[in-house]
Amino acid sequence: MWNNIFRPAAAGMRGLILASVACLLMLAILSCASTEKAGALEVTAQPPAQAAPATTLTEAEQAAGWKLLFDGNTFNGWRGLGWDVVPLGHWVIEEGSIKKVADEEVPRQADGRPLRGGDLMTIDSFENFELSLEWRISLGGNSGIKYNVSEELSTSRGGGHSALGFEYQVLDDDRHPDGADEDHRSGALYDLIAPQNKQLRPVGEFNQTRIIFQDNHGEHWLNGAKVVEFDLGTSLMDSLLAASKYRKIPGFGDKKKGHIVLQDHGDTVWFRNIKIRLLPLR
Repeated sequence: MWNNIFRPAAAGMRGLILASVACLLMLAILSCASTEKAGALEVTAQPPAQAAPATTLTEAEQAAGWKLLFDGNTFNGWRGLGWDVVPLGHWVIEEGSIKKVADEEVPRQADGRPLRGGDLMTIDSFENFELSLEWRISLGGNSGIKYNVSEELSTSRGGGHSALGFEYQVLDDDRHPDGADEDHRSGALYDLIAPQNKQLRPVGEFNQTRIIFQDNHGEHWLNGAKVVEFDLGTSLMDSLLAASKYRKIPGFGDKKKGHIVLQDHGDTVWFRNIKIRLLPLR
């Protein structure tokens, strides 16, 4: 009699135990799958590693006479053209680069007007030199690297804070209207000589630039290739100057001991790893 009573109960207990074990196994499987998925999501969400820009000189560079124009952290050695200081709000330091802030993003003064800007220039002047730097332009952006710049000439004829000098053009060739003119494209001696055989990197990537200015000879290099070459005082250069926007500026094409200038053209652009070395007379 007792066996008949407990037999169904025992069977029910065994079924309950089996069901509990099955539930525990299912929970364990789901937990593992959830952990793996979370782990996969965590890995995917991590941003790609980026190498820090170089702001130091190697021993070989130091031995070759290179000097840093930008230390990667401060504006030491720089000021605004026509200013005693850097026009902050327009120019900032961001992740080891000098950044020109787009005009529409410049902070406003108490009266609602934007802070005044202008080109950024080296305090020192240079006559015979090799300049090396990297630059990155924004989408549809326009800027430039100027040299042979007289601040006196610029402030008297260039609108106060805009440099007058030879310009290595920095441009989004495909999107900015200036890209329609060959001598207004990246690497050009602006409005004078179009670049040749250049390899321009996509917008968003840094390009490497070298400018050589020795005696009356000048060269523009872009990403390892020479793209412009000229000689001041030649009939060819004189004719190019006479046909350019600079033709009415006396002494514009004369060789000077001048400043290095980063142009404020209103668009966002980044400059880094800026260094220079003096060259002897040829």
